[in-house]
Amino acid sequence: MSNRLRTPLRPLARILHARQTGGNPDLIERENIRRRHEALRDDWRVMAEQRLLLAACVCLLVFGLVGVRMWAIASEPVAEPVAAVSDARIDAARADIVDREGRVLATNLVSHSLYAQPPLMTEPERSAAELARIFPDLDEARMRDWFTGERKFLWLKRRISPEQMQAVHDIGDPGLQFGPREMRLYPNGALAAHILGGTGFGREGVQSAELIGVAGVEKAFNARLSDPATASTPLALSIDLTVQAVVEDVLASGMRLMNAKGAAAVLMDVHTGEIIAKASLPDFDPNSRPRPLTQGDQGDSPLFNRAVQGVYELGSSFKIFTTAQALELGLVSSETMLDTTSPMTWGRFRIRDFRNYGPELSVTDVIVKSSNVGTARLALQIGGARQKDFLEQLGFLAPTPVEMIEAPGAVPLWPSNWSDIHTMTISYGHGISTSPLHLAAGYASLLNGGTKVTPTLLRQDAPVKGPRVVSERTSRISREMLHAVVERGTASFGRIEGYAIGGKTGTADKPRAAGGGYYDDKVIATFASVFPADDPEYVLVVTLDEPVETSGEEPRRTAGWTAVPVSAEITRRILPLLGLRPTVEYLGDPEITLVSD
Repeated sequence: MSNRLRTPLRPLARILHARQTGGNPDLIERENIRRRHEALRDDWRVMAEQRLLLAACVCLLVFGLVGVRMWAIASEPVAEPVAAVSDARIDAARADIVDREGRVLATNLVSHSLYAQPPLMTEPERSAAELARIFPDLDEARMRDWFTGERKFLWLKRRISPEQMQAVHDIGDPGLQFGPREMRLYPNGALAAHILGGTGFGREGVQSAELIGVAGVEKAFNARLSDPATASTPLALSIDLTVQAVVEDVLASGMRLMNAKGAAAVLMDVHTGEIIAKASLPDFDPNSRPRPLTQGDQGDSPLFNRAVQGVYELGSSFKIFTTAQALELGLVSSETMLDTTSPMTWGRFRIRDFRNYGPELSVTDVIVKSSNVGTARLALQIGGARQKDFLEQLGFLAPTPVEMIEAPGAVPLWPSNWSDIHTMTISYGHGISTSPLHLAAGYASLLNGGTKVTPTLLRQDAPVKGPRVVSERTSRISREMLHAVVERGTASFGRIEGYAIGGKTGTADKPRAAGGGYYDDKVIATFASVFPADDPEYVLVVTLDEPVETSGEEPRRTAGWTAVPVSAEITRRILPLLGLRPTVEYLGDPEITLVSD
């Protein structure tokens, strides 16, 4: 509406003038009405034009915004709607693990998870019944309560097979949905289970889940394996898959044959410290890792790694360290005669030999016949302080630094008060408890020429020499003694035609779990061997828990009857795999006799 002054329809001055001049005053009023209407029409037209312009601008803006949004939606990748979960990015990628030859030990496989959104379900009761048929471990009544309750989201299965996924899809309920998953696959099943350990799920979302290591190298190298920057580079271990398979197969057969409760084996390169094979029985399949025991002895669990976590008194296998130290200190030579009169009395303690070996034996024969008395007398000459220092140099008084999450917890047991009687008993492997891996590393360091090696599960490109622990001469004499043990001593079952094998047996009474003391009929039997004995390449330690050999009239438990035959069969089968050829003895030119022309 115009803001101009309103013009009167019958202005008095014009009306009077019209009457005076004989005009029609009504015409003046009609003219003013016409002009007023024209002015109003002009105002309304301008107002209408302004409104139309405003409406056009609004429509243009709205349609522009809609177009931009439609373009943005069209440019996004197609994806299913996701449930209300954390929007934080979850890195699901995890690097492969391979053996020293590049063969796959652990990798990832794309699978799916199953979850439910009850508000979207059309037939919750039927779906519960069908799911219970597909997954017998799911309770139908509990699922029915979940689906008909107030829950908005719930996980049903973290991993399902393609066949199970198709069966759930056939149910046809929109409230049953699938999320992509990368699962950890161990294609060799239980092979090297204790080395690999296993994985579980950490942070989870509908579209992905974080894989984390829960044991073994999977946990020890979790940061390296889950780092996106190295996810495409496999982690190369030192183990050889074929050798590992042989070691586990023979060890399992030997464990059954010797009626043992458990077994462990460690094969190590004496120059690099690389673990070529490491086994612990009983074992498990890391694809379906069992739960830890909630009661009883954890050492009875298949998850328990006897080769690393198990600390045992390893018996006479320790004697070679005592003789080596005595040789290194110049206290004796290999032919020095020692008093081996049994029993040896020390205060209220008596030390006996398994058999009466006579009044004296040479240092070599103390090892060959495994005399406790002779070893104890050597230990007294060495002294407790020097003995402890030597064992510490060899790594026997601390956990092994091997790359396994279980290793730091395997703390050796040794007396806080290292008295003379402890010095004597420790000299033949009693009163100190270590793992089979400790023993393998100690033998490697002593017999490789005398330099310390550190056990490792990572592939090494070259020998790694540590500090010297004994001279090359002491190392050579120790190898000769161990070879004599196999040729004419307690490990005669360890001989392998064409190969020089050295080793030492160890049979230790097993301590009682409660009440103190030792069992009369339970032992830990160990055989630590080195081959070839004249030029060592590998050390093999085999330990059997509570073995009993029953082929004879009476049960036999000593390592010579139990651990040695098992170790010999392992060695016989892995020698070709390790590329070690037998030594062929030259017998001279054959005589040729002419029989006929």
